Amino acid sequence: MRKVRIEKWKAKDQQGKEYDESLLVIFNVLINSKKPEEIPRGLDKFRLFNRMARAFDKADEDGELVLEETDYKFLKDMIESSIPSSWGANENIMNAVESFLDAKIE
Repeated sequence: MRKVRIEKWKAKDQQGKEYDESLLVIFNVLINSKKPEEIPRGLDKFRLFNRMARAFDKADEDGELVLEETDYKFLKDMIESSIPSSWGANENIMNAVESFLDAKIE
């Protein structure tokens, strides 16, 4: 099991409107930006996505993302292969991703 503290920060959209952003938003953007043919399929992945959705909802409420090891590995692999390099220029995103990658097994 891995636990990651979810920090929120303010960001602005293209119209200058402020909104809250966090590691959860980063994951949602990465998942939603996948092409349909790149989205994993099958019963195991169906269950994995359900567990992650519940973990994301709970983390949004209590500020801590708790993941089973297989779910953590899936998200870690997705970061390693899919995160846009330009996001590294955003210090908040950089810190959130690094804190996720540094999460220890409990």
